[in-house]
Order: sequence, then C-alpha cells, then structure tokens
Amino acid sequence: MGLQACLLGLFALILSGKCSYSPEPDQRRTLPPGWVSLGRADPEEELSLTFALRQQNLERLSELVQAVSDPNSPQYVGGLHRFPPTSSLRQRPEPQVTGTVGLHLGVTPSVIRKRYNLTSQDVGSGTSNNSQACAQFLEQYFHDSDLAQFMRLFGGNFAHQASVTRVVGQQGRGRAGIEASLDVQYLMSAGANISTWVYSSPGRHEGQEPFLQWLMLLSNESALPHVHTVSYGDEEDSLSSAYIQRVNTELMKAAARGLTLLFASGDSGAGCWSVSGRHQFRPTFPASSPYVTTVGGTSFQEPFLITNEIVDYISGGGFSNVFPRPSYQEEAVAKFLSSSPHLPPSGYFNASGRAYPDVAALSDGYWVVSNRVPIPWVSGTSASTPVFGGLLSLINEHRILSGRPPLGFLNPRLYQQHGAGLFDVTHGCHASCLDEEVEGQGFCSGPGWDPVTGWGTPNFPALLKTLLNP
Repeated sequence: MGLQACLLGLFALILSGKCSYSPEPDQRRTLPPGWVSLGRADPEEELSLTFALRQQNLERLSELVQAVSDPNSPQYVGGLHRFPPTSSLRQRPEPQVTGTVGLHLGVTPSVIRKRYNLTSQDVGSGTSNNSQACAQFLEQYFHDSDLAQFMRLFGGNFAHQASVTRVVGQQGRGRAGIEASLDVQYLMSAGANISTWVYSSPGRHEGQEPFLQWLMLLSNESALPHVHTVSYGDEEDSLSSAYIQRVNTELMKAAARGLTLLFASGDSGAGCWSVSGRHQFRPTFPASSPYVTTVGGTSFQEPFLITNEIVDYISGGGFSNVFPRPSYQEEAVAKFLSSSPHLPPSGYFNASGRAYPDVAALSDGYWVVSNRVPIPWVSGTSASTPVFGGLLSLINEHRILSGRPPLGFLNPRLYQQHGAGLFDVTHGCHASCLDEEVEGQGFCSGPGWDPVTGWGTPNFPALLKTLLNP
C-alpha cells in the first residue's frame, strides 16, 4: 500500500473513532508555532490534506536557479528542459515608434494590441510545442460560454482560440467570477492562438489561497505549460512563516525547471498596517518572492486615448519583510534608493528586502464578459498580469520555433538588460498610508526601475528582439 493510501486509512480510522492518539498532558499544551487547536473534527467532516515534506539543499537549488536562468552563465538553458522546433520562424517587423493611435472607450484586446505594437501576425502558429496557463482560487470559475462571447465581441481582428485546451482540477458550478473570466479572456487574447490551460484549486489555506496545493500539483507533473499567470496574493504578515518559506521553495523549484511564473503585484499600492502603534507599508506574497516575475499596473496618461502610460495608483509594489534582496536586482534597486527624489521615510519599508514589481502593463478600465454580460471598467493588476504573460507566450513561440528553449525564469535576464524592450513609466505615485507623514503616497516612478511599475510596460517588437537571443 502506498504512503498516501496508508495516511488516508489512518485518518479514516481516527475520524471514525476506531483509533485515537492521546498525547501526554504536556504534549497537549505544546503546539507548533502558528498552530491553533480547534478541537476534534466531526466524524462526517471532509478534510483535504496536502503533505509537503521538509526540503533540503536549498542553497544549492538557489545556485542552480541562477545558473540555468542567467544568459551569461555557461549553464544557461532557460531551465532544466529543452523543446525541439516544429516549424519555421515567421519574420517580424522592426520595432515601431509609439504615439497616440486612437480613441478608446475602455481597454479591449484591440487596445492592448495597438498600445503594445502587435500586428495581426503576432499570434501563435498552432503547430509549436507551446502553451500557457492561469490559476484560479477562492472559488472563482470561468464559463466557456463567456469566453466564446468575449472572442466574438473583441477577437475579430486576430487569430485566436475560443476555448480552453485543458482544465486541471475541479470547475465549480454556478455563476462565473469576474476575476476568473478576466484572467482567461486576456491571457488568451494577448497570447492569442496559443494552447491555454486553467488550474482550478478549490478550498482555502489559513482562509486564503491554497498556493502550496497548486504548486505541489505542478511539481508532480512532467509536462506543463511554459508560462503561468496568477492574479492572487496575500499580505506577507497574514501567512505563517513556515508556510511562506515552503511555498517559496516550490517557486524556486519551478524556476529551476524553466517555468515562467507571473504574479500580480496587488491593488493596494504600497499597502499599510500598524506595527507597535506606527504605520508601515505592507508587502504582499507571492509577489514578494525572489523566484517569480511580478507585474504592476498602469493607466493611460489621457484616459480615452491610446497613448503613453502613467502609474495606476493602486499598483502594488514595495520591499519584502521576509526575503532579502536577490543579487540580480542589486544594481537597479540601489540606484533607485540613492536617486529617487520622493523616497518615503525609511521607517516605512525594509530597504534591504526583495523589491517588486519587475514589470507592468495596463491595469485600468478593462472590458470583461462574465455570466454572458459585457462588463466595463474592470481594473487591477489582475488584468495586467495575464496580458504580460500572454505576450511572453508569443515570445516563447518564436524561441521554440527557432530551436531555442522557452524563456524560463525571466528576472536575471530582465535586470541584466536594464528594461530593454519596455516602455519606461516615469510619472505617478501609488497609494499608501493615510497619515500625516506620507499623506497616502507610497513610492513614485522614475527613470529606470522603480517599485511601482518595475522596468515598465511591453513594446512587443522591441521586447521580442531583446528576448529572442540567446
């Protein structure tokens, strides 16, 4: 009998009352840090259990991630797998010059494609070994009928797929969620005509997303999509230290395998909470993990013109209180901290922590179809994340068809290239604590990297040219 069957049998005996464990009195009073006794479970209650064993050799794993993800490393492969070409590479026009290209009444796929300089030829070939995925949590589900209607309304000027290739996990019944609808519709319209999977993880961990359950599923699968986008996150302080570290280990493994994981930076700006009677900014996780690419948000400078972008004030960003600053971003973050003219007081943030986001995209005023109804003005980094992920999937398409591996963990390359291929967002600040000292303002954008919009937003032809080699 396997370990899983043995454990399930043991728990069945305990819950049925046929078997029990009675610790010594002193053991009853001692619980692991972060644990709370809730008493005995009801015999009829269903329990969902995820067993995650303690991991070893994490320093060696971290070194491996850097080696296989750094284009300057002799071990660089984009991850621990390669995929053979299956077709020839289409030629792509030279980068265009951005400018005002039209009016809009809300962000749709055509607005995204105009702003980020995609042509009708910038779609998947349908013949390569390429795929992308998004994850849904908190009982958020999409409907196939909504996706089909969205593509009928907004997908007329580019080749696309109107159905998800595969759902991994259980799709709930009932009404669709706007979050899940948004993620699927914009991943599949930005990464147009590319095979798309949806990972559905029901249930909660500590009342929040079961990230570890999802990551353990990825760890146990050999064939996975290359790009994964996640529009969910929690405050670092709301999760136990043990859980955060265990999730981060799985994120590290994914990076070592060559998966590109994108997480939304959050919709509360720098955040805010009170610690010992004093306000501090409040970072979010997994956005603050050093092993994911985190996506912030922007708005159009002119609300109804497709033109330059400024900070969307809700765009999450800041510095982790858990993870130290990774070496790949040392130069960029040090430059920001030494040159920003609008830096908040040092007591509000941990300047030595992992800084995020890494990149950004439009996050304001999207059209979404949910429960057969077109809904305008949906906003958040939940929108910018699948858009950026879809564009990376298009770049993977070119890399695979030219015999190169997928991008894999993007951050070492991204910071080495100093934002090449991205529109630098230099105007605007995001929100934070409403007190007399900072008056609701967090960090502000500026030239180069900043903890509001990262390196900036994609100029697709320039980004393709930057990321195509080696």
